[in-house]
Order: sequence, then C-alpha cells, then structure tokens
Amino acid sequence: MSSALTDLLPHPIVQAPMAGGVSVPQLAAAVSEAGALGCLAAGYKTADGMYQEIKQLRGLTGRPFGVNLFLPQPEYADPSAVEVYAHQLAGEAAWYETELGDPDSGRDDGYDAKLAVLLDNPVPVVSFHFGVPAQEVLESLHRAGTLTLVTATTAEEALAVQRAGAAAVVVQGVEAGGHQGSHRDNPETDGAGVGLLSLVAQVRETVDIPVVAAGGIMRGSQIAAVLAAGADAAQLGTAFLATPESGANAVHKEALTNPLFVRTELTRAFSGRPARGLVNRFLREHGPYAPAAYPDVHHLTSPLRKAAAKAGDAQGMALWAGQGHRMARDLPAGRLVEVLAAELAAARTALSSPGATADGGAAR
Repeated sequence: MSSALTDLLPHPIVQAPMAGGVSVPQLAAAVSEAGALGCLAAGYKTADGMYQEIKQLRGLTGRPFGVNLFLPQPEYADPSAVEVYAHQLAGEAAWYETELGDPDSGRDDGYDAKLAVLLDNPVPVVSFHFGVPAQEVLESLHRAGTLTLVTATTAEEALAVQRAGAAAVVVQGVEAGGHQGSHRDNPETDGAGVGLLSLVAQVRETVDIPVVAAGGIMRGSQIAAVLAAGADAAQLGTAFLATPESGANAVHKEALTNPLFVRTELTRAFSGRPARGLVNRFLREHGPYAPAAYPDVHHLTSPLRKAAAKAGDAQGMALWAGQGHRMARDLPAGRLVEVLAAELAAARTALSSPGATADGGAAR
C-alpha cells in the first residue's frame, strides 16, 4: 500500500459514502475515530449543504475523512421513455398522495460548485462515482493535498482511472449495494457485472495504483480475502448502514435482516441507473419497465420514496443493500470497526499459520 494511504488507514477499512442521508457526519466521525476512513456523501446535496456537513464533521474528529462526488451525467435519456414511465407511476403518486418529481431537475449535481468548495477548503480524500474526472481536476486536488479515489466496475475502467491520474481506484463488484459506479450507463450490459474477487484480481494485473475493494463485504474474514486477492483496503457500505450513527431510515435498517426481504436485485426502478436493493413491491412491479434515464428517474421518484419513508412503508422505499445484508450487525460504528479489525487479524493469522483456524484457535 502506498504511504499516503497507509497514513490515512490504520485499519484497511473505508466506510462507503452512501448518498441519500445515510453517510452523515456522526457516522463518518465514529468510523474515523476508530482508525478507519469515514466518508461523507455529497451526492444529492447542494455545495453549501456539503460544506456544512464537512464543518460539522471537522468539529467531531481530527482524523482523516473523505467526501464523495457524483460526476455530471450526459444527456442521453429518451424523454418519451421517461414520460411513459411517469404515466406508469401515476398510481403510486395517487396512493402516496403526492406529486411525481420533475425529471428535468438537473444533471450535474452541483459538481463544479462542490469542486470549488473542496479546492478552497481541502479535505484529506475526495472520491468520485459515475465516471472519471478530468485530469486537471485530479491534478488540482493533488496540489491541494487531497488524495483522490475513483470507482471502477471493470479492469478497463480501472485503467482509465489510472491514466487520468487518480491516487487509487475503488473496485466495485456486482455484489455491492446501491448504485453501480460504471463510467457509462449501457443497458446492454445490465446484469453482466463481475464478482468482487475476480474483479480485484483482474484489476490488480491491469493497474499499478492502490486498489480499494467494494461489494458485499460484511466480515473481517472477507476483508482478508480481498487483501489476499490484491486489494490494499476494503470499502464497506451495508455493514455500516445498520449502525446507530447511520442516517438511514429505521425501516431501512430493520429491513436488512427482516426475513421478509430474502434477496437483492439490480434495478433501474428508483433512479434509472442500475442499483442493488432489497426486492420489494415497488422494485418487482416497476423494475422491468424503468428506462435507462439517470438522474431523470431519480428526480421523478424522489417524492414517492420520501412519502413511503414517511409512512414507514418499506414496500415503496429504495432499500439499497449489498448481497451480504443478512449479515448486518447492530453495533455502534466505532465498535464495528474494532470487531472487523479483530476478525481481519484472526483471518490473517489463519492464512499465515496453516494449523490455526480463522478465530485464532487450533485446528481440530
């Protein structure tokens, strides 16, 4: 691992920046204080909203932390397809007694304004999702003393990340909860994602920069596995979603281990881009018909999702979760980092000592 990452990560654990109000300052602070890397999600926030959360986080911890940005999206959605989907959702709007959102509410997520804030007030780490920033952007952040990470879902995307000059690549397997960070949204590749261990190995043979592995990781033994496969650190999202410090809705947290929700699926139902969530009524009924139109569909369904959450109706919410969701533990975030680190240490001992088990005991 590069010295820059080593200095930031006493434990090779990154808390995934989960947008939509999950990755709040309290969560990021608790994770960073425990020796991992806590992260804020700037997605769907204004530049000022992001800045205020950074200020709040700095008041809670002096440890390093990260901020995640969404790349602006190209305008290739078919307006007529979005309109057809809006008609299909009319019944949902009537049921939840709300209006559908405006699909033309913006495509850039305030990207330039957020970058300006982060260059004027540098943070230790900035990561990017949904594409590769311009080389000059990465260079500017580097000059400001910021370490840059960019998500990739294929070895080819990882190579593009390295060529652009990012300090590290976040390799996201298909197991990951929430949105797949593919650089281009191609409907023809829906469902064709690569599993994390295979992807890490492919990327490790393709690039020289540090690799952070993400996707379905819930235990320290899984962190040991991705490190053995060639990663330098592991990024966990769903594992931290269930913590008390997480800003996730209580219904969302409960659903992770509720026997009613037995599996996850990649869907465009809520946002128009592939994202993994618990299979509920909304996903089943609308997923097959949702167009490839992000963030148009995200804006369109936003009032529905908020109304469902307000009503405590898990069947109408976007219950983002990775494939390991049933392994979620209701632990304080700092304690979870400690447990993960202990599990990782035990797994590493087992790997280096053939006669030992993963829990540190003697093999029988």
